[in-house]
Formats: sequence, structure tokens, C-alpha cells
Amino acid sequence: MSPHDDATSARQAGTLPATRLGHRDEWRAARLALLEREKELTRLRDDLAAERRRLPWVRLDKQYEFDGPDGRVQMRDLFGGHRQLIVYHFMFGPGWGEGCPLCSFWADSFSAMPIHLAHRDTSLVAVSRAPFPEIEAYRQRMGWSLRWYSSAPGDFNYDFGVSASPDQRLRGSEYNFRHVDQPMEESPGLSVFVTTDQGEIFHTYSTYSRGLDAINSGYQLLDLTPMGRDENGLPWTMAWVRRHDAY
Repeated sequence: MSPHDDATSARQAGTLPATRLGHRDEWRAARLALLEREKELTRLRDDLAAERRRLPWVRLDKQYEFDGPDGRVQMRDLFGGHRQLIVYHFMFGPGWGEGCPLCSFWADSFSAMPIHLAHRDTSLVAVSRAPFPEIEAYRQRMGWSLRWYSSAPGDFNYDFGVSASPDQRLRGSEYNFRHVDQPMEESPGLSVFVTTDQGEIFHTYSTYSRGLDAINSGYQLLDLTPMGRDENGLPWTMAWVRRHDAY
């Protein structure tokens, strides 16, 4: 993902892919064959989810603080009274003026989720390094109800691998569990935490880059269509994406 959206204008839908026509019976036979592969993928996804839940928990020993609508709060406040917390690392750096259009594509899927997640004892928030007043102005512009906090000036974004300091941008740092020679100032990601009855907070999971595809409902829907994501030939992947108020 890139924080820039000025590489190209939004492209209209391309031509339909070349394919052969068939009768309904032929389509049904091919669809049933594909269904078996889809079921195999579903079983593999279930296995991966179970393996994900077996990852060891890592206790957070650092006390993180965030700025939000109620002022400066502790990390435990982000849980909203729930035992589990999902943090979307939204690309929005200090001085940007507005959030990343690509992260905004993801966030469009989030606003209706908190009420459902709450009934599974889970809270969902976004966190960025931009000052909270800038975050709040952009959130209202986008019409999102998602809870969104600023981690500045603390280390949260750096500790979870989604922000790079000026020195790291020159010398390199880690993103998506690999060394990157020239990391971006801000990168996308998602991290999961759990808290115990004793108030301890543990980090249980993080994912970055293409690992975020599964939580983008727009991409999941496009993947069902004949043209798919229709991104071949663009200057860079997702060059077509705009904020929903800028198409």
C-alpha cells in the first residue's frame, strides 16, 4: 500500500476478460469442481485460524497512552470493557492533513462492525500517529463512527512495526517481519490484544501488507466477479482507489 493517491486518475472499468461460452450444464459441472477447491480453502482457512489462536501471548510491559475524544487514555481504555482488542494501524502521519486513501478503503468496511464484535467481547479501534484533532476532523469528514486514537508522541506505532523514524527510513527497518531497506514513514497493519481479569495486556497477533486483504469487503466482493480487481496495467497496485468522497 502507498500513502499517495496522485499517481493516476481513477480508471474506468476495463474490458471483460476473454473467455469461452458454455451451456448451463457445463457451467454447473465446472462450478461444482470449483466448489470442491473452495471447500478445501475453507478448511485450510479454519486450520490457519486455529493455529493463529495457538500463538503464544506476549505480555506488554510498556505503558502506552493515546489521545482520544476523552483526552489522554491508557491502552486498557481502548478495550472499552471487552477482553479482546483489534487495532487497525491506519496510515495517517503528523502533518498529512488527511488519512491514507487506501487505508480509508479498508476503514469503509469497519464502521458497522463494533456493535457485532462487542457481542463477542471484542473492541475495534484505529490508531494513527497524526494529532487527534486531525484524526477527528478526517473521521467526521468520512462519516465513520469507528473509534480512532492518536498514538503520538509515544512508541506504539514504532513498536508494532508500522511507523519508521527518519533514521530508520535512511538505514532500513522491519516491516511485515522482514527487513526493508527503505521503509515508508507509515505502513498499514492490524494487531490483536487480550486483557486478563488482573488487567494484564497481551499481544497475540499482527498482520501486514497482503495479510490485510481478508478484512477488506470491497476486495472480497470484487474477487467474485469476472474482472476481479482489474488492476493489471496500473502504475501501481490500487492506483485506482480514492477516498469515497473523491471519486
